[in-house]
Amino acid sequence: MHQGLTLVQTLVQLLMMIKAKKSLGQNFLTSRKVVEDIVNAAEINGNDVILEVGPGKGILTEALLNKAKKVIAMEKDERFAEFLKEKFASEIKNGKLELLFDDILHHQGDALMVGGGYKVVANIPYYITSQFLRNFLSDKPESEQPSMIVLMVQKEVAERIVGTKESLLSISVKVYGRPEIARRVPAGNFSPKPKVDSAVLKISNISKEFFRDISEEKFFEIVKKGFASKRKMLKGNLGVDADFLTGCGVSEKARAEDLSIENWKCLISK
Repeated sequence: MHQGLTLVQTLVQLLMMIKAKKSLGQNFLTSRKVVEDIVNAAEINGNDVILEVGPGKGILTEALLNKAKKVIAMEKDERFAEFLKEKFASEIKNGKLELLFDDILHHQGDALMVGGGYKVVANIPYYITSQFLRNFLSDKPESEQPSMIVLMVQKEVAERIVGTKESLLSISVKVYGRPEIARRVPAGNFSPKPKVDSAVLKISNISKEFFRDISEEKFFEIVKKGFASKRKMLKGNLGVDADFLTGCGVSEKARAEDLSIENWKCLISK
């Protein structure tokens, strides 16, 4: 602690020196009610290890520490280093909180020493949403996947992921877990206020069970091919005849967005 200052004074001084970086897509959550809803969505108990990405000012970190066995918080912006170390000094000392100052997109996951069964809770910059989800769903072996992800994302992105009109992103989530919108979050709950509303996306039952009897690589190869040209009908993108599609219950006039993950699984199995 800085000499002659109380902890509160020190934290206030440190916060005053930190301004949100537009280049990092920083919008800090300010609503404790939203924080409570995020924690409830994650169904946290005293045995859980939580990986929090982008703790920022620590409003969510504090709530997670009150519920979880341990929190591993990774922050890319080193300006928050001293602030978070001061704010959570006792939790760091007793081992309940581990602070890592690194970029989650370039961090070696096995170095986290989390193991399977952990949960990811994150309020991340929206421009990394797709890559972030890919890192924890498709890019990890099943033994290193989290059991659940609770993620703040742009509202329209969340709605596309859980919707019935599919996209490459929505399929890339649904084959690994069950996505749902835990709640919508108006822009006024952040500082600075973003231009779009947000939503808390919850992905539960995460596994690679879907790929027990088919190739993960071949599945995404045909799905990406199907979405290659959105204006074309599926049979044109895949270069197949109508019988190939109708054999899987797919209309010959269907587009990629009309197919369920089971439709795709049937097509790859033919």
